[in-house]
Order: sequence, then structure tokens, then C-alpha cells
Amino acid sequence: MNDDTTPFEVDRTQLVWRGAGEILVVEPWGEDSARVRSAIKADVLDADWALLTPLPIQPVIEVVGHRATLTVGRLSVVLTAEETHGHKSGVSEHRCRLQFFNQHGDLLLSEIDSGGALDLGARQLRPRLGGDVQLTAGFAADPTEKLFGMGLYQQDIFDLKGSVLELAHRNSQSSVPFVLSSKGYGFLWHNPAIGRATFATNRTEWFAESTKQLDYWVTAGDTPAQITRAYAEATGFAPMMPESGLGFWQCRLRYWNQEQLLAVAREHKRRGLPIDVIVADFFHWPKMGDFRFEDEFWPDPSAMVAELRELGIELMVSVWPQISLESENYVEMKRRNLLVRSERGIDVQMAFGGPSTFFDATDPRAREFVWNACARNYGTHGVRLFWLDEAEPEYGVYDFDNYRYRAGTSLQVGNLYPQAYSRGFYEGQRGAGQTDIVNLVRAAWAGSQRFGALVWSGDISSTFDHLRRQITAGLQMGIAGIPWFTTDIGGFGGGDATEPEFRELLTRWFQFGAFSPVMRLHGDRVPAEPVVASDGTARMPSGAPNELWSFGDETYRVLKKYVDLRELMRPYLREVMRDAHKNGQPVMRALFHEFPDDEGAWTVSDQYLLGRDLLVAPVVEAGARARRVYLPEGETWTSATTGQVSRGGRLIDVDAPLDVIPVFLRGGQPSQLVGRI
Repeated sequence: MNDDTTPFEVDRTQLVWRGAGEILVVEPWGEDSARVRSAIKADVLDADWALLTPLPIQPVIEVVGHRATLTVGRLSVVLTAEETHGHKSGVSEHRCRLQFFNQHGDLLLSEIDSGGALDLGARQLRPRLGGDVQLTAGFAADPTEKLFGMGLYQQDIFDLKGSVLELAHRNSQSSVPFVLSSKGYGFLWHNPAIGRATFATNRTEWFAESTKQLDYWVTAGDTPAQITRAYAEATGFAPMMPESGLGFWQCRLRYWNQEQLLAVAREHKRRGLPIDVIVADFFHWPKMGDFRFEDEFWPDPSAMVAELRELGIELMVSVWPQISLESENYVEMKRRNLLVRSERGIDVQMAFGGPSTFFDATDPRAREFVWNACARNYGTHGVRLFWLDEAEPEYGVYDFDNYRYRAGTSLQVGNLYPQAYSRGFYEGQRGAGQTDIVNLVRAAWAGSQRFGALVWSGDISSTFDHLRRQITAGLQMGIAGIPWFTTDIGGFGGGDATEPEFRELLTRWFQFGAFSPVMRLHGDRVPAEPVVASDGTARMPSGAPNELWSFGDETYRVLKKYVDLRELMRPYLREVMRDAHKNGQPVMRALFHEFPDDEGAWTVSDQYLLGRDLLVAPVVEAGARARRVYLPEGETWTSATTGQVSRGGRLIDVDAPLDVIPVFLRGGQPSQLVGRI
């Protein structure tokens, strides 16, 4: 539709504004959601970084002069155009401001206005060398709103209001740029560029170092559950968690030979300890990028996998995206342009384990090459689970402007890497006929969940401070649309099994792990064990033992109690995972997710709900043998330890001796847990 009396056009379901060299496009993207894109002197791009193509929806569009409204379900987007004569510039000036309202007419989100004489711009797309832009999008801030999500940052700040967050991945940091507001909206920054998000009291700003266009998605919902479902519909649902993901996973840095790994599996079965997965960690290969077992230490992988399967255990194998300059695959991958390219200096991107570079996960040909190598060298032995480490990727120096992918420069698309890494394996496994897919990965971006990504929180330290941060991390990841989350129980770095202080930390972390989406014991314990090949050359060392029986009889009794409890919870966990798969709901849930009308539930950061019915309050202070617990309003809560029933809407003090983690059952369900903790 073209009308000379209005600056707006209606193109089928799109509402379009043009002015000052900018094109702004607003369109429905889900039942209660809209997508906003803007570009300078170019058509907007149909970038599919995370968003899936929605079912066709016909919005209600009203255009009256310099004001236009697009309404889709609970969301209305109001565009107000302004044409003025610039007294300073002396030329005609054109602006268009966006505001977002819910179905009740409440303002959810608004771009900043010009500020009168301040002459501010809400959408600043400033040219960069090469023709693309540096982007800042500014929104008016409501100082009373609370903001949550954004992925995994190593902090225990829950309400992100007042925070500045780097939009970049690092070891133990996964930037997933989706935020949920207490005002009733969700916002996805649909841009994989390196950048920054600022949630200040006076302004919210999203910044991209280099990009081609503005692109974001907004949804409105009456409850957090509605918002998270809409977000899952827009970016994809997690698959159904395989049965092996519901039980206990055993890992350490590292089982360095086949017999050592099998001995641990056999001992688990001898002791009657439940175990679903055991992991062969890194440097089981000759050179990084060979994607195969080293024959001397792993002489018969097929027999190993077969024996494990007879024991009811799946083998997970570590894969790194680094390609050593000495790898048997390096020359071919370099020749075929399957590697990340350094823009300057020597083309070496990591030195750990020897000079190496990374394969380019954004290139479909590179993903196919790596998957085919893994299918040939692992899959033929029966391996079906993969640990996708270093997925940020972890460059030796995080100079994001120094790397180029097939999809673009790292500045423009760098945050896409872990999603593409997971995608390559997921699509390869699906193509090979596998349907029950879960792969452990050390970073994620929006949309990673639909590729079977189980994200863990990276190389964190063995301290109570780091334990506390993992509760926040798991909650924020769930809010950001990544329901499968786990940590290294006990922390990754350090931990002496002979020290009472570490045994206490491990016990408390193990309790938290039993009530995490996936329960996985891992860590680099001290002292290290040197490993030498038959020819006298050194291999990567192994950490000290890290099995349930490695920490003394008293600790073992507590750990056994919780690994048995995890097995008892399997039917409940299966239903929780089905809720994530079918409805896009988090596995670890903030209290406000289920109780949005309880103001107190919006402020609790050291408790969570595992699914709908289990309230978990981990003990995260050394020496603590009690803690205070908030019980949400509107329900009764049954102690899983004592069976005592308490009404909600209040704080209570709970005993927590070293063998007890406070857990409460909503309405008394699931009742089989009462008296078991």
C-alpha cells in the first residue's frame, strides 16, 4: 500500500517505514510476538541466526497519518514518525520511534525519544570501514522492572538491572542474549556480533561492534511460562532428553587408557551404584584434530563400548575443535578453507597442547568434515555421545577482531560458533539415524537448545563462591531458553580428596548436582599423575582419582545416598524433560516462574524449582548446617526430610546437616521422596 499522506507502507504482513536512508520493518513473528529489523541504504536481510520461520499470521495493522500500529495477539507495536526541519542541520530530518504495549494497553518497552535539544537517536547505525555498521539500540528504562536471563555469566547477580554484560563467549561464559522482564515481555537481541548489553537505571542499550542491520524480537505474555514458551516456539524446542541423561554421569580429568576407564565402570556395578554415562576426556587422541583414539592406550574401542553397553553404560567421548598443526587433518583442512582464519600475524590461535587453529563451525563443509571423521573413528565403535569442548571457541587471546569465519568476521558473527558446533554433530547424528541425542558442550547461543546441547558452566574453581554462582547460572540459562544445564560437581580446578574442606564442598556440590538437570561428576583433582608412552614421550597428565569412593567412607555414604536418590527421581525427571521438550519450559526454574504473583519469589536467587514440584535450597556456605528457605505463597510445602507440612508465603529456618540438602515438595508431590533426604 502506498499513501502520500503517510510515511508508512503495508507490505502483506509487514509494516515498513523509510526515511533518512533507513528502512525499518516490523512484522509478526509468532502469536504474541514481533520482529524488528532496520538497515541503512539496503533491504533488510532474512538472517536465520536463531529465529525459525513462524507459521503465517495476519496482524491487525492500522495506519493513521504519522502513526501506525501492528497488533499480533497480546502485543501491539506502535510506530510514530516525525518529519521536521533541522534548525542546526538546515535539512529535512526523519525519525520513527517504536513502542511496545500488551493487550491491556500497558507500555512494555519503548525506544528512547530524541530528548528535545539533546537530539538523541534510538537506532544508531554508524558506518565502519568495509561498508558495515557499528550499532547501538537504546531503550527507555523502567527503574522498577526486574530483568533475568542472558545466559551464563560467572556472577551471583540474579536481577540483571544495573548490570553491564559482554556479548561474547569465554571459557565459563555463554552469552545468550534473551532477557525476560518482570513487566511481562521477552526480548531477543537477534545478532551474533561481539558487543555489550547495558541494563542501566536510566537506559537499556544493546551494542554490536560490527553488523549489517538491527534485528531483534519481542514477545508479550501474562506469565513467565507464556513468555518462555513463545521464545521456544521462535527459536526451537529442545529434543526429548534421552534416558541416559536422567541418571548419573561419571567423569574425571582424565581416564588415560581403556583398562582404567573400564575398571571404574566395573567397580560402579560391583558396588551397585547407578551410572548411565562414563566419559573419555581429552587427549585420548594422538594429536588434536585427529578425532580418533590413540592405539597404544585404547587398543580395542569396539570391545570397550560393547562391554560398557552390557553394563548399561554409554560412553561419551571428548571432541575439541582445535586442529593441531601436526594433525593428520591439518593440511587438508587448511587447503580446503575449513579452518578459522587469523586476520593478522601467524595463523596460530591456541597454544595449549601445542600450536593449533580452530575448525570453522560456521562452514557447513567444515562441519561435515569433522562429523565424518568422528563418525568414522568413534561412531563405528558404537560411540553415540559427544563432549564438544572448547566451544566458545577459547582463543589463546580473545582478540575477536582477529578472526574470520565463512559466515563473517568474528566481530560480526562470533557468538554463533557454539550453536554451529552443536548443529554439526546433531545433524550428523540425525543423518546417521540416531534419534536420542544429547551432547555436552561448553558454550551456547540462542537456538543451541534445538541441537541437543547440554551446556556446562566451564572450568570453574573448587570453591563455595563458585558453587553459589552455578545456581544463578543454571537459572539464567533456563530463562534464556537453554533448559539442559550441568556443572562440574566439585568444581573443575583443584580439589584435594584428602582434605576435609574439599570433601565438605564436594558433598554440598554433589547434593546440588543430584537436583540439577544433569548430574555429572568431573574435575581435575590433585595431585596429578604423569602419563608416558612406551617410547618415553610424555602425554597429557591425569588428575587424581575422582570416583565416589575416592573421598573416604563417610563422604562415600552421603554420595551414594544422593546417586541412589537421583535414580529414584527418574520418572519425575522424565516428565520435567518432556515439559521442556513439548512446552519450552526450563528444567531449573526461578521461583517466580511458577509463582509470578508472589513478589517475594522475584527476589530469591539461591533457591530454585526443579520442574514444577521440587523446591531445592542448596547449602552454599562452608561450615553451614542450617539455612533460611523461602516458601512461595499459594501452596503448601512438605519437607522431603521430615515430612512436615508448611504453608507458603514465608521464610523458615531449616536444619541442614552435612548429609541433607533442604528440599520441599509442592503440595506433597512427588510423595516417594518424603523421608529419603
